[in-house]
Amino acid sequence: MDYLLIIISAVFVNNIVLAQFLGVCPFLGVSNKLSTATGMSGAVCFVITLATVVTYLLNRYLLVPFGLEFLQTIAFILVIASLVQMVEIILKKISPSLYQALGIFLPLITTNCAVLGVAITVVSKEFNFGSGPHMMNLAEATVYAIATSLGYGLAMVLFAGMREQLARSSVPAAFKGLPIAFITVGIMALAFLGFSGIV
Repeated sequence: MDYLLIIISAVFVNNIVLAQFLGVCPFLGVSNKLSTATGMSGAVCFVITLATVVTYLLNRYLLVPFGLEFLQTIAFILVIASLVQMVEIILKKISPSLYQALGIFLPLITTNCAVLGVAITVVSKEFNFGSGPHMMNLAEATVYAIATSLGYGLAMVLFAGMREQLARSSVPAAFKGLPIAFITVGIMALAFLGFSGIV
């Protein structure tokens, strides 16, 4: 039951973009086309999940036992940067078209605060899911990372679909581009706020 609560909470109630406002830069920058948004969501999902698992293990078995918690942020950033480089190399070989479509935003995953935010949240925050407040174990951390990245992907794909529709719609000149995008994101955030009573 804890895992189901973690998933519902991470995807809908505490959506990383629409409730916590993390990862907004790539969210706005790559969401012009549905295909690009889907590819970016996949890359972010992979990086968030892998980074969370690696940083959790690094923190638990290296930083905490040796009293090096003060190096947490620097160590996590180095791990995330390495993983993004790996994703970049893999995408370049497997899907050059997606690599070209993502352009500058792929290296920006390194500085995507959503990735670092999830990694730090998992190792530093007490969670209260059914069995009372406790620090997450590795399985819960992995489920939380996957669910959070799926929530990020859901928000990005929904937003990209809306932006494609808005591009074909008659929008007043003063609202074209980013202004209507911000209004749309605000309305999406209000819609997701409706899930807040579930968990």
